[in-house]
Amino acid sequence: MTIQSDVNAMIVAAQPEAAEAGALILKAGGNAVDAAIAAALVQTVVDPLMCGIAGFGSMGIYKPDAGVHEYVDFHAPAPLKATPTMWADLIEGETRDGFGFILKGAVNDVGYGSIAVPATLKAFATAHATHGKLLWRDLFQPAIRFAEKGWMVRPAVYGFWNDEGSLGRASNHDRVKFTAEGRGLYLRPDGTPRRLGETITNPGYAATLKRIAEVGAEDFYTGAIGQTIAADMEAHGALMGADDLARYEPIRHAPMEGTYRGRRIATNQPPGGGIMLLQMLGILEHFDLKTMGHNSPEYIRVVCETMKRSTIDKDAHVGDPRFVDIPVDLLLSRQSAEAAAAEIRAGIKAHVPRYKANEVPKDTTHVSVVDAQGNCVTVTHSLGMPSGVITEGLGFMYNGCMGVFDPRPGRAGSIAPGKSRFSAMCPTIVFNEGKVELVIGAPGGTQIVMGVLQAILNVVDFGMDMQEAVTAPRFSATSDAIDVTNRIPRWTTEPLEAMGYEVIRNPASYYFGVVHGIRVTPEGTLEGGADPGRDGVAYGVKVKH
Repeated sequence: MTIQSDVNAMIVAAQPEAAEAGALILKAGGNAVDAAIAAALVQTVVDPLMCGIAGFGSMGIYKPDAGVHEYVDFHAPAPLKATPTMWADLIEGETRDGFGFILKGAVNDVGYGSIAVPATLKAFATAHATHGKLLWRDLFQPAIRFAEKGWMVRPAVYGFWNDEGSLGRASNHDRVKFTAEGRGLYLRPDGTPRRLGETITNPGYAATLKRIAEVGAEDFYTGAIGQTIAADMEAHGALMGADDLARYEPIRHAPMEGTYRGRRIATNQPPGGGIMLLQMLGILEHFDLKTMGHNSPEYIRVVCETMKRSTIDKDAHVGDPRFVDIPVDLLLSRQSAEAAAAEIRAGIKAHVPRYKANEVPKDTTHVSVVDAQGNCVTVTHSLGMPSGVITEGLGFMYNGCMGVFDPRPGRAGSIAPGKSRFSAMCPTIVFNEGKVELVIGAPGGTQIVMGVLQAILNVVDFGMDMQEAVTAPRFSATSDAIDVTNRIPRWTTEPLEAMGYEVIRNPASYYFGVVHGIRVTPEGTLEGGADPGRDGVAYGVKVKH
């Protein structure tokens, strides 16, 4: 953990290269928004299946001196050609945590049909134009340098490339080899993934980034790059096309807020996962978690039953608010929280419906920043399940966001043109007595919100520092089963099994969200915590102001 009394700014990211880039931007006089964007652009180079400029995400921005607290949400919408019934007869199953559906032919999972409208780059441009300090082109230089000079294959990248997929999902190897560009960039001559420690350069992506740095993000949507993208999509029968690119705009709005043990919790609006976080905290506030003991059988039971109830409500009610009437007041009401807590206290088990449940994906990435002026940014961005598609010469992979839409019509997550699907992303800022206490978020599919929840509980209820909070063993319940990491001992899980729970032990020591956060102590000291489940790091810097 980074705990330094002599620093006044900090960045935490899931890749050392990204954190390094953001720290250098802070040293150069950039603010938290500049640093977050520069770091995120580097992430698109050095974690190319986790995120990209053709992805999606959510960014929380807090600038106390300017009186600004807002979110720039960029949830990739379904293309205009998409229809609610187009895949209804292709369903084979649903992932066990509800993060997507398995369809015949994997039409929603890999390839051109899986691509929703690219959102990330325009969101970064919007955030920079509104809140940035340095020149736009300056934020691209670290990413361009890594694309040109190369970056080293890290353990997390190598492990992800070798993920074999499960029960109907395409393997990441299949995604990488889908196009000639992908094979040339990320595979060895014998067709196996590039090895740990190998250096990868991406001159095509460097050229793309250079053009965007000089011409601006709009070129990606309506200019020369946009025309190249649209031509490739049309040639391969994609749903997404030129009209989708031209129409896309990110959404700016106020945070969704709640409270927990005297703290103010500020997070993102639906279709982001913030509503689940607030709902779960509202239920758990009715329990004395500290007395139960951290990760005791009763603690895990109570938190998991809370997770299950929130998952049920999410599946039934939460989607794009432009298309779905979400009963926010009911879901977050004290009465609903009290009723759920009473059921949990009485030992009533919630049932999470799943359609032929299969296993879960685990992608996405995150950056948290606090600068010397107290400005904060928490941004989570992703490709979803990466589509595998790289347009020749452009160097970046497109999102695969169509894979998470519900192919069954008439549901909160059903497909509709222009509609964004639910994402568990919940970049969050926690305030204590009016001051920032946590700037936090995570990658990890539907497990994102479960990981962020537990890290917040670890700080607030158990007094952990930031690194302890993101490192402590985690668990999850997004189906009827309780999933645990392998560091939770069997003497803890056996009593849960005796209560009738199915406990599924994950072989990983660190799982269920990959949480990265910054804690500001009451004395103003910055603590950085990077989840050991990835390759991340926290860097503190001293900036003159």
